[in-house]
Amino acid sequence: MLRIRSALITLCLFVLCGVALSQPAVPQRLTNHRSVRNWDTQSDTWAATDALGRQVPGFDLVGPPRKDRFIGVFYFLWLGSFPRVGPYDVTQILKQDPTTMLNPASPLWGAPAAPHHWGQSLFGYYLNDDEYVLRRHAQMLSDAGVDVIIFDTSNDVTYKSQYMKLLQVFSAVRAEGGKTPQIAFLCPFWDPGRVVRELVTDLYGTGLYRDLWFKWRGKPLILAEPNEVGDHNPLTTLGQPKDLEVGKPLAQKFTSTKPFRTVGARTLTYGTAGTGMTLSLYRGTQTETPIASKKFTNVPDNKWVNLEFSRPLPPGDYVLQMSEPKGHLGWWTDNGKPLFGGSMTVNREPQVGALSLTIEATTESGKPITDLFTFRAPQPSYFDGPTKKDMWSWLEVYPQHVFPSSTRAKEQMSVGVAQNAVGSRLGSMSEHDARGRNWHDGKNDERKDAVDWGLNFQEQAERALKEDPEFIFITGWNEWIAGRFSEFAGVKEPVMFVDEFTQERSRDIEPMMGGHGDNYYYQMVSFIRRYKGARSISSAGQMKSIDVEGDFRQWRGVEPTYRDDIGDSAHRDHPGWNPSARYTDNTGRNDFVSMKVSRDEDSIMFYVQTKDPITPITDPHWMMLFINVGEQRGGNWNGYQFVLNRKQADAQYGVLEQSTGGWNWREKARVRYRVQGNEMQITIPRSALGLQDLSKPLHLEFKWVDNMQHEGDITDFGLHGDAAPNGRFNYVFIEK
Repeated sequence: MLRIRSALITLCLFVLCGVALSQPAVPQRLTNHRSVRNWDTQSDTWAATDALGRQVPGFDLVGPPRKDRFIGVFYFLWLGSFPRVGPYDVTQILKQDPTTMLNPASPLWGAPAAPHHWGQSLFGYYLNDDEYVLRRHAQMLSDAGVDVIIFDTSNDVTYKSQYMKLLQVFSAVRAEGGKTPQIAFLCPFWDPGRVVRELVTDLYGTGLYRDLWFKWRGKPLILAEPNEVGDHNPLTTLGQPKDLEVGKPLAQKFTSTKPFRTVGARTLTYGTAGTGMTLSLYRGTQTETPIASKKFTNVPDNKWVNLEFSRPLPPGDYVLQMSEPKGHLGWWTDNGKPLFGGSMTVNREPQVGALSLTIEATTESGKPITDLFTFRAPQPSYFDGPTKKDMWSWLEVYPQHVFPSSTRAKEQMSVGVAQNAVGSRLGSMSEHDARGRNWHDGKNDERKDAVDWGLNFQEQAERALKEDPEFIFITGWNEWIAGRFSEFAGVKEPVMFVDEFTQERSRDIEPMMGGHGDNYYYQMVSFIRRYKGARSISSAGQMKSIDVEGDFRQWRGVEPTYRDDIGDSAHRDHPGWNPSARYTDNTGRNDFVSMKVSRDEDSIMFYVQTKDPITPITDPHWMMLFINVGEQRGGNWNGYQFVLNRKQADAQYGVLEQSTGGWNWREKARVRYRVQGNEMQITIPRSALGLQDLSKPLHLEFKWVDNMQHEGDITDFGLHGDAAPNGRFNYVFIEK
């Protein structure tokens, strides 16, 4: 949040101290679909076990879905908005030379303030406009049950080109039948006006991608202080305050070129209580009777104090005046170029300079900007909790506070992976006692593998589950970078990284290359299911024999149908962070659409359908089927005891292999299959799978994979070709 804006950090401390796309052809035999837009893959019924052996809970443990619970995930847009040098990976730099933290002149570092990666994403050092990555994000986050991604624009930049690209891709995914989260924005904490106005101009005021806007209480959600939204210069232009004296009114002349409903001044009370004054608005000059006037008591410190009008005032020349002081207070001057022209006066005498001024212009419909949104003021502090209602947190130390709204006692809480907090103060992730991924029970866990388990995340998740608010804000997904400094918040060290540092001192849930891999992703999936619930797994119908030589129409009536995302087979061609690097992937081949399982007393039959005709059997790693039949003697690879077609099939028979431990296989049987067009059916003897006992209800997990690139690496399922279902997830077939 504070990455490379040292000037703004210093100032803040001072102040505080859709595109429509053509619909693709849909395979002829897709079952039970009304349109491609309703292609529900039922990802909350999928099973998964992470690398640590933790199983994602299902309906039996978490209960049915709760439609009144919502998950937001912090999402970052700046990957590619900085000069592309490096990448400088802090984790790799420290492995190469651990002494670099004491040597800011080391050639391994980038320039001061330059962005440094804490590690490498599973998708590489990517840029935010990489369509392949955006599609994977849409898929992974929606599979997890995330309702909205909340863009970080707190650094006073909206990253328009990046979020517009994401919206374009998400809209295309939806048009193809896929799922995506919706979107919202977290704006600057202290002065969000310019960012909010820019978002209205570029997005919300245009109606673009309306179906992707996340609505809260009936309107698009925006995290911004509503009283700070107006046409005024950013905080970085504040000058010295002008004291208000008895009998010497302060005033600012201005010209508005459009109708407005609010006008205000930024006040300063020097920390005193009980201050008061009168704020008046004149049309033209101060010689006329004011058109509006209001006495204020208990004037807030460092806040905008506004006059509000029931109807918009027309464009024209105006004067805003402050008079009749009670106590010690002042009006901030503005060192920047005033947005509205004019000059300030003291006791009606012109003075050099300008006083700070804000107006809230109306939109083209005549409504004020504040009417467009449901506002929730973001709380920047990790420690203070809510200081008023209708405020939300984005990150807090444990135990996190519950944030109420005007109507609900438990509206929102945050859950974080790690926090750049040291003791009871804001700190840097690179400081020794910062709260990393290992933090729990009041200290960082020093065990070697502690970083793999998400102990900080789990402690905060349990707290949120206990309080059970309506909305949980998770920080975060894809931050990845932070600037290099030598000083932050009064602390000086040779090398400092504020928000991200190393694998252990970072807070991304997006899977990383190596390290903890995708552990945090499936930990998040488990947490979301415990919070929101999950649908029950549909049990199999009556036994039905399938003749592998027969027509594919014999699968009609066999339920359930298992679905995969349409159009998700991997293709990529995009530059990376390194200007000379380019990521390419053309492994997408057979795009899985729907699957079924049937059985009789002798065999288990599998059916699969792809979007387009299935490619020839001579293709490598062609149409592989992984099967988990539960606890059995012998080995397994990530829970799978059997794999079909790891070895090349012939025209009639595929090779079923059994794991002897890890990615080591021995041939178990040759099984008959048939392919026609975009359909394939297989029959496997029960005896080959060890499932002869008909007295036990059948319970198995299975997964289809095409064009695997790295044998023995399960992360390949989220990178290359196509996997159904996605990543480590499996379909579950059960008899009851």
